[in-house]
Amino acid sequence: MNFSGRIFGPRIRRAFFYFSLVSASAASVAADLDFDRTFSIKGEAPQSHYRATYGSEGKAHEVEIWRDGDRRLKRRTDDAIETFVFMPANEVEWRMVVLDLKRRIRTDIDRTNLIRIGHFTDWFSLSHSLMRPPGAYTLQVDASFRSGEKPLSSCRWYRLTRGTQDSRICWSGALHLPLLILNSDNQVQWRVTASDMGPIAASVFEMRDEGFVRNDANEDIKGD
Repeated sequence: MNFSGRIFGPRIRRAFFYFSLVSASAASVAADLDFDRTFSIKGEAPQSHYRATYGSEGKAHEVEIWRDGDRRLKRRTDDAIETFVFMPANEVEWRMVVLDLKRRIRTDIDRTNLIRIGHFTDWFSLSHSLMRPPGAYTLQVDASFRSGEKPLSSCRWYRLTRGTQDSRICWSGALHLPLLILNSDNQVQWRVTASDMGPIAASVFEMRDEGFVRNDANEDIKGD
């Protein structure tokens, strides 16, 4: 049974949009790379805050992300959805709270139950907005690629191939973020518009859910 349509409405599902970086084109002479080693977050700033725009279902959206190490995360999408993620120290299981600001609904769900309803995401994907490709893929440096799109700062182009399409990712090793993501038609799917690696006020991670209807998705899933 598919629970996601019942638990998460269309607006929240759009907030869960993580670019399908699929590709599949002819082989290149460049060496194949490992996703995790290439898009490494080793040495990243303890805290980060950035804004970005992305396209989904033919519409433009805005998202703002705050990350406090690997403990707390907040994503605000289109001033309509706030997603909080909390990771206890030395654990891989995290809990998520989604606030639908328009309908005033709070939904609580844990990582394991997200997977059960088909949302295969992880801390890296949520905090860095780049999803690990499921299954087989090919990742290569695309040093010869030229785009008319200007990234926020310097970054290096990669080509990710999976299935029958490809996408290009301009990854900043300094910011540890994908500054631009293009689809196989070289159309911008993701663009970081601002970034700040300074301290984040603790108040950013305070949830303001007074008067919200509460939905415990964990109990709903357990019941089914």
